[in-house]
Amino acid sequence: MTESPGPAAGPPPAGTPEPPPGEVLRVEHIGKRFGAVEALRDVTVHLDRGEVLGLIGDNGAGKSTLIKIICGYHQPDRGRIIVHGEEVALKSVAHARSLGIDTVYQDLALINELTVYHNMFLNREIVRWPLLNNRVMRKRARRYLDDMGVQIQDVGSEVAKLSGGQRQAIAVARSVYSDARILLLDEPLAAMGAKEGALILDLIRDLKERGEVSIVIIAHNYAQVLEVCDRVNLLQHGSITYDKRRDETSVAELTDLVVAEYRAARGTRE
Repeated sequence: MTESPGPAAGPPPAGTPEPPPGEVLRVEHIGKRFGAVEALRDVTVHLDRGEVLGLIGDNGAGKSTLIKIICGYHQPDRGRIIVHGEEVALKSVAHARSLGIDTVYQDLALINELTVYHNMFLNREIVRWPLLNNRVMRKRARRYLDDMGVQIQDVGSEVAKLSGGQRQAIAVARSVYSDARILLLDEPLAAMGAKEGALILDLIRDLKERGEVSIVIIAHNYAQVLEVCDRVNLLQHGSITYDKRRDETSVAELTDLVVAEYRAARGTRE
């Protein structure tokens, strides 16, 4: 049963600034604590329509926690979330999906023993009572992947037989064709070779050109991030400490920032 998203939050308090035109997502002053660990202290992030935002930071900086808050998996301890100009209290992943927010994690959540087209329609199968309508799902999966330029020879093959890049592309395509308008990609290029990584970067470029989906991408490879993103945010010490457009920064600058953080952390331990 699909969980009810619950009522949307009321209008913002008097004096609250209106979101800029074209802004699809804004999180403001988000804080999250797990026991004694403060994962996020004061995070403010915004995402414009059709934009690709690169979110970087050291391991443990809180990137995945932030993504899990935006997708409804965790609730923040403080702060607010604004989706398409409306403040919302995300109750669950299902609620976030109902608002067009979906996440593709590094582990993909695909079932290796199922076919490509069954994975494409996982949990939203097309039924011709009392059986699955495999013919329609197979035909639509083929069309969806072809439309996105994803090269899968046989959508009837098991996902386990495909490369990591192909599996990642299937997970992204599934989200897009499930009406996701805000796509959160958590380390989509991790453990991939150059060829597979290029496939995913090309897919992100294609989505950006269409302008229908806004994307937040977490990645450790700064060169890959700068290839596809419009803007970069650096998450450090529970807050966003850096926000620049792609043409205002470089791989060298991003690397220097993270190295400086590493050296400062070593200095506090010595």
